[in-house]
Amino acid sequence: MSSTAAVVGHQSPPAHLQVTGIGKSFGGVEALREVDFEVARGEVMALVGDNGAGKSTLMKVLAGAIAADQGSFRMDGEPVSVATPLDATALGIQIVYQDLALCENLDVSANLSLGAEPLKPGWTFLPRFLRPIDEIEMEVKAKAAIDRLQVRTLRSVRAKVGGLSGGQRQAIAIARAVGAESSVVLLDEPTAALGVAQTRQVLDVVKRLRDTGHAVVYISHNLRDIFEVADRICVLRHGANVATWRTSDTTPDEIVVAMTRGLEEGSDDAI
Repeated sequence: MSSTAAVVGHQSPPAHLQVTGIGKSFGGVEALREVDFEVARGEVMALVGDNGAGKSTLMKVLAGAIAADQGSFRMDGEPVSVATPLDATALGIQIVYQDLALCENLDVSANLSLGAEPLKPGWTFLPRFLRPIDEIEMEVKAKAAIDRLQVRTLRSVRAKVGGLSGGQRQAIAIARAVGAESSVVLLDEPTAALGVAQTRQVLDVVKRLRDTGHAVVYISHNLRDIFEVADRICVLRHGANVATWRTSDTTPDEIVVAMTRGLEEGSDDAI
């Protein structure tokens, strides 16, 4: 980690995705300043910070939505390049944005296969865009994705997304990311504007992602949710690292202080 990030005690799990020295500027605004960040498989790493701390910018860099000005990427210790969303997808990195990017007029199965619809065999003489979609195969894949995350509140993959609750929609968006053979799932404020019951659905899905061996990056302003699902918490402030803690070694008060004032002198629980 860079000199701006605290490294004190404790052994961190081996990183699956790791970035080092990430910098990004927009004109004269330095959004990220030599940020180091990592997440392991089977782990939920929370990324927190006040507004303008650089969380969303870092997530977009990880997802290839914007290219970093400097810094390096590694997957399982091997150097890789992530400059576009296609680069990230090829490496198994998927992001679920706050707006979810779902088509409300389509059913669940169609949303889960959007852009990669299975086609019926035997029509290879036609261009791909004219070949009929294999509706049965699409439904089978959708059910497998939903079952993998144990989403029990969804009665049918043929239900229109426009009629689903906020929690169900979030689960569908996450299932789509997982269905893309991802190993890293980036979640940007997945419980924002959700009620208690819907938030519970989403948190259960996040835990299931960890149980299935995914590396999960979780952005949220809700510290209660973070302390429930996160294994580690990375704090950014003014576009730079403050510290990373194991959740069991810190408190919400300590995280709030780090977000607003930086690392307090004498703090020895950061990793």
